[in-house]
Amino acid sequence: MTSAPFLRTFADDVSLQTPFDAAVVMPTTLRPSIYYALVSVFRQKLAGRVHVLVGIDRPDAPPPDALAPVEAACAHRPAGWALQLYWPGYSTSVRHGGLSPARDGGALRCVLTHLANSPYVAYLDDDNWWDEAHLASLLETIEGRDWAFSLRWFVHPESKRPVCIDAWESVGPDAGVFKDTFGGFVDPNCLMLDKRRCEVAVAQWNRPLSHDPTGMSSDRNVFAALRQRRGAGTDRASAYYLVNPDDGLQAFRLEMMGEAWHEAALGGPG
Repeated sequence: MTSAPFLRTFADDVSLQTPFDAAVVMPTTLRPSIYYALVSVFRQKLAGRVHVLVGIDRPDAPPPDALAPVEAACAHRPAGWALQLYWPGYSTSVRHGGLSPARDGGALRCVLTHLANSPYVAYLDDDNWWDEAHLASLLETIEGRDWAFSLRWFVHPESKRPVCIDAWESVGPDAGVFKDTFGGFVDPNCLMLDKRRCEVAVAQWNRPLSHDPTGMSSDRNVFAALRQRRGAGTDRASAYYLVNPDDGLQAFRLEMMGEAWHEAALGGPG
């Protein structure tokens, strides 16, 4: 007998059938940091209802203690908001024996985007977080457009303090250090798209770059599709991105950050 898949809903008397003002999609392996990511979602200053969809990417059933951070975070869930937790009973990613070549969540971003009961979908990784105005500013910016994006802060992985605003990587179309190679770039944690108008982009969550052995670059193909649609930036750095010291760009980032990196490591100004 195999472990049964599950879908848990934290919604009280919320009507799931009534479309929400925005949705948040979060793929996860259930790292403990998901608690802080979800709390940052629930603390959004937003006059509306939000549908949060958390997809678990792992081949085995999550043990009860792995769900504790999600349950604890839901104590902060605003009235009228809903969180749905989904594990299909297997991992969809080739990383764990699935079929999707995307190793960072498999098919979950694509599938949960379609399941979201809102046209406006934002994305958040389980080790990052947002400031309180993130969703509201994206919703304001996306009005009359197909997609919108914020800027982001780089965060030191040890101190968890902001280092500086990313002014050279995730800065939008035709800008930054990826202008010539990819036409620019926007980190998924900074994105909001109208899924009714960006169906081609949604499908790209399953497609890393063909020459990428890590299988972690589907966001480049998503961005390439979004560049063909009408988008705009909020001009606000409202996403907080935890830096991976093993990232191939780290040496360049350290050069760009300068002393700010060392100050953040020591708990100084960020």
